Amino acid sequence: MTRPSLLHTLATARAERAADGRTRARRTVQQAEGVRVRIDGRELLNFCSNDYLGLAQHLAVISRLQEAAAWHGVGATASHLVCGHHLEHAALEQELAAFLGYPKALLFGSGYLANLAVLQTLLSSDDLCVQDRLNHACLIDGARLAGCALKRYPHGDAEAALRQLRTRPEAAALLATDGVFSMDGDIAPLQQLALVARSENALLYVDDAHGFGVIGPGGRGSVAAAGLNVRQVPLLMVTLGKALGGYGAAVCGAPEVIDAIAESARPYIYTTALPPALAAANRAALKAVQDEPWRRYHLAGLIARFSRGARRLRLPVVESSTAIQPLLVGDNAAALAASKTLEARGLLVAAIRPPTVPEGSARLRITLSAAHSDNDIDRLLEALASLGLGNRDSGLNAPTHGESSVRAETKAQP
Repeated sequence: MTRPSLLHTLATARAERAADGRTRARRTVQQAEGVRVRIDGRELLNFCSNDYLGLAQHLAVISRLQEAAAWHGVGATASHLVCGHHLEHAALEQELAAFLGYPKALLFGSGYLANLAVLQTLLSSDDLCVQDRLNHACLIDGARLAGCALKRYPHGDAEAALRQLRTRPEAAALLATDGVFSMDGDIAPLQQLALVARSENALLYVDDAHGFGVIGPGGRGSVAAAGLNVRQVPLLMVTLGKALGGYGAAVCGAPEVIDAIAESARPYIYTTALPPALAAANRAALKAVQDEPWRRYHLAGLIARFSRGARRLRLPVVESSTAIQPLLVGDNAAALAASKTLEARGLLVAAIRPPTVPEGSARLRITLSAAHSDNDIDRLLEALASLGLGNRDSGLNAPTHGESSVRAETKAQP
């Protein structure tokens, strides 16, 4: 029997993706200035960045990055547990913990690494992990790598989460959810999930990548917005590459849990620490979140303006009160065509297709930033109106929660 060729398998899979309109291509950003980017020599108004507060090019943040690089060098040179843990790391961890109201924080290079670390450290083959079906891919991957029993409940259904936990009453359990879901922009029912976790003696873990810095009192995220704290949500993960405009992530929790992760998590032990200069820049961005609340207020106004306009135009948008405003198209080819039409009009809006989202729910994932203006929103709405999507009966608030079996596994891909 002839051994199959891995290269042939890859080529076949690529051809299948091309036939289904699912191939991906990187776009090279030649220059960025706020929400305006230059790609292929053209200036485009960007509506697909996660820079929700417009801090990626904040002058104070850039200045702090440059100053710290001159002082500390380019890289950390080692893992945190060898000699890579610098003063800037320690200060950022303390400031994040204090801001979020948690006893202690631990830095990671990315939210993906952080979620792998938490789940692999806390869970083993005898344990149970219950997750929202639309959780980010790294939460799913972390549970699978941990070797625990993984059960996923229908999106946002706290009662179903309770039922899943009760299937294994003898097992130690962790209940994990996104705070704000990255493809739909909706917020998890954290109060109900906290009650479920408490009733079943399960540890509630929230990935607040898209809520931190943007929603809740002072921008403290979805947990704070739900009126919860470390007692109800013992573990919280926040990323630094979205609302803060930088890079990295942090897990916050009780000292004994954070110390256990630092001592045992392979994604923490066996990787080089975040560059100290980036930690310094993240500190400056965190200060801007606190000192410049107008950014959140302006973003909230832009969200309201877009939502009103979308309703007026009867666009098929998913109901969302966050900076993530998905516009459902359905067909893969149609979503790509809509994205290209918008680009021809000077707007950069990403087309998101399966398996990142469920079959039949390809969409334009529109994201708003505090760096946008009212005129930018009006220009976007005018362009969207020209796509001819407003007459479709399946439009407003169409459900998107009938996830395909592979969605959560590959959700990190656009």
